[in-house]
Amino acid sequence: MNIEVHNWGLNVENVQVDNVAASSVFLIGDNEEMNLSSFFDTPPEAFTIGNIVPLAP
Repeated sequence: MNIEVHNWGLNVENVQVDNVAASSVFLIGDNEEMNLSSFFDTPPEAFTIGNIVPLAP
C-alpha cells in the first residue's frame, strides 16, 4: 500500500496516550519511508479449535 499525506502547518502541542493496541504506530514528525512487518510466534499446536469445555446440548 502506498499513501502520501501532507499536513502542512500541523502543530502538536499536547499528546496523551491512554491505550496501545498490539499492532500500532504512533508517529509525530517526518519520515521518508516506513516499513511495517509482523510475525506470529504461537506454535500451531497451541490453538484449540472448538469448545474447550463440553457444553450441554
